Amino acid sequence: MIARLEGKLVKLNTESALVQVGAIGYEVLLPGYCISALAGSIGSSITLCTMEYYEGSFGGNLIPRIVGFLSDGEREFFNKFTSVKGIGVRKALRSLTIPIASIASAIENGDDKTLTALDGVGKRTAQQIIAELKGKLGRFAIGVGPTGVAVPAFKPYQAETLEILIAWGEKRNEAMELIELACKKHPDAKTAEELVPLVYRMKQGIEV
Repeated sequence: MIARLEGKLVKLNTESALVQVGAIGYEVLLPGYCISALAGSIGSSITLCTMEYYEGSFGGNLIPRIVGFLSDGEREFFNKFTSVKGIGVRKALRSLTIPIASIASAIENGDDKTLTALDGVGKRTAQQIIAELKGKLGRFAIGVGPTGVAVPAFKPYQAETLEILIAWGEKRNEAMELIELACKKHPDAKTAEELVPLVYRMKQGIEV
């Protein structure tokens, strides 16, 4: 199984990316939040954690597909998410349009309203997701600590910043603290694109 791809991001569309690795170009299916996170990286080298599956019916042609994520943790979340009855790979890819941490928080908090805002997720499906996964996703969530203790909830742009930092190798708890500090010092920063450089300036001691 192809578990990781590192190469040049050549093309990005609404559902997939083309990643050039040497002489080979791989089409990689991506969830919506990854498309947003990689929008400014065309022409740059990227690393994706990947999984493979076969699409089609066993009575017909089976087409091998690669699905990509920004971190190992996101791939693990995806495997749990697609274990829910009625959630296939394609449906999961379409529905995961906001950061994983926000979705995990909604599941842990029993927030079916947030889940029904996801593409293709109705009330019944949202309740099914909560019933099957609640209590199992604390390590992925913003708003629920690893021991179940509530922590301050992040706004969507803060959650997106967190996912980017984790994808780049930062530890979740340390990244959360740096994001909170950066937001206090720079309250006008309202996007992940603005916040990520500020966090690294603080981490490197350029700004305290």
